[in-house]
Amino acid sequence: MTEGQGQKPPARKAGSDAPTLQDVAQAAGVSTATVSRCLNMPERVVKDTRERVLAVVEKLGYAPNFGARALAAKRTNTIGAIIPTMENAIFARGLQAFQEELARHGLTLLVASSSYQPELEREQIRTLLARGADALLLIGFERAASVYELLDQRSVPYVIAWAFDETAQHPAIGFDNREAMRALARQVFELGHRDVAIITAPLAPNDRARDRVSGVWDAAREVGLCPDEITLIETPYSIENGAAAMEDLLGQKPRPTAVMCGNDVLAVGAMGQAQSMGLSVPGDISITGFDDIEIAGIVTPALTTVHVPHRQMGKEAAQVLSDLLGGATAGAPVRLQTEIMSRASLGPVPREDA
Repeated sequence: MTEGQGQKPPARKAGSDAPTLQDVAQAAGVSTATVSRCLNMPERVVKDTRERVLAVVEKLGYAPNFGARALAAKRTNTIGAIIPTMENAIFARGLQAFQEELARHGLTLLVASSSYQPELEREQIRTLLARGADALLLIGFERAASVYELLDQRSVPYVIAWAFDETAQHPAIGFDNREAMRALARQVFELGHRDVAIITAPLAPNDRARDRVSGVWDAAREVGLCPDEITLIETPYSIENGAAAMEDLLGQKPRPTAVMCGNDVLAVGAMGQAQSMGLSVPGDISITGFDDIEIAGIVTPALTTVHVPHRQMGKEAAQVLSDLLGGATAGAPVRLQTEIMSRASLGPVPREDA
């Protein structure tokens, strides 16, 4: 039979092995090389042949032998990403853009969550590398030197996101958490607030959270306040924890007139708690967040927060990794700009006679 005539797909017994490249070639009446070109370089195959081959692929349920292809190419075209949490939308937009851009380069994404636990992140890095991840997306700079040494020893490209440090010796694309929060805190202090509190994620394993707190302290010093005068509550990111922290703050004397939260999730919880206790936001207490995830513009009042360029960061991080896999040399860390979203949850300090 000559190539192009085609024939009925061979019958397969239940429980038999998955269809092979040879099965597709036989059923479509073409060579295995033509099947391979249809799958990998379809533009190089005439339309009629390509459509016939792909129809057989669909009918037989053929999938390329990924393991064999990876061994031959010494690449899996798989990128690993380890994010601190999947429990809320903090990383959702950036990760979506990251995946979309990877797909444009023929790369597949594997995602793991470390739950803000350094030891778990380290184990996940080893697991992803064992599974053949060609490169990694990591969040923040803080991890043991041994982790970076492992990546360097194995020549695994990686990029750091959601943080920026111009002195860092690692490929990075992110934003300055400290400066972004300092700018927002300046607005809080300019509105007359001096009894200010912070609700933040635990600081020990999280350099982004520490930088945001440092930003508030920087702005406090500019108006003559000592950082020790600012109440600080550390709690894991969740709406419930934000509410519990706010309840604690509202029991203190003097009660804060403004509460700055380390992200929008904590801020939404704090706002709901304040309102449930009969307080007006911002009439009695102002609340701010960080990240500008979707919920920030939906709550009432809308949340004043810092807009993070999540999608731009994800897209450019994927481009950096694609370039590194292509042999490019890592450049200097890239700083993206944030923006204060001034909304209704932040107002002037309440008047004492109000």
